[in-house]
Amino acid sequence: METTETRYRIPAMDCAAEEAEIRHALGGLPGIERLRFDLGRRTLAIGAAPQALPAALEALRRIGYAAQALNGGEAAPATACEGACTHDHQPGHRTGHDHDHDHDHGPADTVASSELPRLGAALLLATAAEALAFLAPQALPATLAEMALAAVAIALAGFGTYRKGLAALRHGRLNINALMTVAVTGAFLIGQWPEAAMVMALYAIAELIEARSVDRARHAIQSLLALAPEEAEVRQADGRWQRQPASRVAVGAVVRIRPGERIALDGTVTTGHSAVDQASVTGESIPVDKGPGDEVCAGTVNQASALEIRVTATASNSTLARIIHAVEEAQASRAPTQRWVDRFAAVYTPAVFGLAVAVALLTPLALGWAWGEAVYKALVLLVIACPCALVISTPVTV
Repeated sequence: METTETRYRIPAMDCAAEEAEIRHALGGLPGIERLRFDLGRRTLAIGAAPQALPAALEALRRIGYAAQALNGGEAAPATACEGACTHDHQPGHRTGHDHDHDHDHGPADTVASSELPRLGAALLLATAAEALAFLAPQALPATLAEMALAAVAIALAGFGTYRKGLAALRHGRLNINALMTVAVTGAFLIGQWPEAAMVMALYAIAELIEARSVDRARHAIQSLLALAPEEAEVRQADGRWQRQPASRVAVGAVVRIRPGERIALDGTVTTGHSAVDQASVTGESIPVDKGPGDEVCAGTVNQASALEIRVTATASNSTLARIIHAVEEAQASRAPTQRWVDRFAAVYTPAVFGLAVAVALLTPLALGWAWGEAVYKALVLLVIACPCALVISTPVTV
């Protein structure tokens, strides 16, 4: 059965938790052979038989994720989830790469200008609520002020988490966002407003740090892509020189690089002597003299005089393309911490919810507690059991 790879833009896939949910939903479907995630650009490449794609898209719809086809595949209609774009590629395919990058404007792109002030204000308000609770625990005006400050802090910091958590609960998924939503709501209902606000603010800041790290990785790849020119000056059969896309230049062609130009393709110098600045690829701070028989790499700069080189690798297999491919594979790979957290959350979150439900429903029958007291204890359990340190530290670690 023929397998094709179709790339989809998953708007709401912005962290490891969403990746784990999608992997779990699609991994067991018949006909799905591989899934390749790129969280930096929020894309998913599905390697599957064409007839298996509708079932995969339906599975995405069921768990609340929109899917937008990037290379001619079928698109799933929009759902309540929102997000940015994704991409998967073969190294050196500049045109597709640039296109996806140009349209990859997710939350991380504007985080410095909008998210940080908002989350900073939420953290300050949560801190103020904690201070009031500590300094005046019994005073009614202080209590009302605590509640107001905490409510505003949660509204500022927790809207995104609440939206994801409610979507997860609506689709029957017990993930970390669902646990955060229920635990913070429970803390607010039992009167622990400052704690609810502080947990939500710290979690939102941790996700902000993760988004910034992904953003930096994406811009690093963009910088690498900008190193190699898209065109090269190629000698034709009649001896003329003609500029053509670097992606179409074959191995063995002769390319001319003028002084000051970047080298578009890997090759061996056939004519000329010059100094080549290789700092962008090798890190060498001093230009290296090149003459006939010496090798040059795509992305380096010819400084002194014109060179003619015989191409030794296509654009998709150049040294620079392989570096970009290695960077993207490293970015897409799942860290050991992330894999452990996924396994932990798969057991821990349902167990906490199940235990809380048992406390609320069974203790009145088994221990004679009042129903109101049982519900209160269940909410306390959810607040205490919410793994705040793990929730906050994992995005930062990843």
